[in-house]
Amino acid sequence: MKTSSLFQKVRKQPFFEGFSAGQIKKAAATASEVRFAPEEIMVREGVRSDYFYLLLAGKVALEVYTPYGAVTVQSLGPGDELGWSSMRVAGEAQFHARALTPVEALAFLSSRMLQLCDEDPALGYALMRGLLGIAQERLHALRAQFLAVDVSVA
Repeated sequence: MKTSSLFQKVRKQPFFEGFSAGQIKKAAATASEVRFAPEEIMVREGVRSDYFYLLLAGKVALEVYTPYGAVTVQSLGPGDELGWSSMRVAGEAQFHARALTPVEALAFLSSRMLQLCDEDPALGYALMRGLLGIAQERLHALRAQFLAVDVSVA
């Protein structure tokens, strides 16, 4: 894909609102476009992921595994982010991500993004603020699922 076309796709993502054109250009240089088929696993809970994703099309289920099976914590769609934990140095995935429909996404190589953060602290600060927002949103979704479970004791 042409670099300018990839830059335009990255620039349009809500996650990058407030980033400068130069910061977006740097981030876009670490990205590629990827596709996943329905039921394909994008990220495995507890396993290191090398990519941070921004969804362009399709639906993804974020799940956690319990002794009773998978529980969907949140459904994601275009404009949503996935794989924030890959941006930590020892970042095992906190959730299982499964494509529900055909998915198109931008995949950012986490190791390269972390290197950019070290090279450009302003970019790193903006990126980490965005990632913290994602983590907070996922915690709220998990809490909502937890509260919806009937935990009454006889």
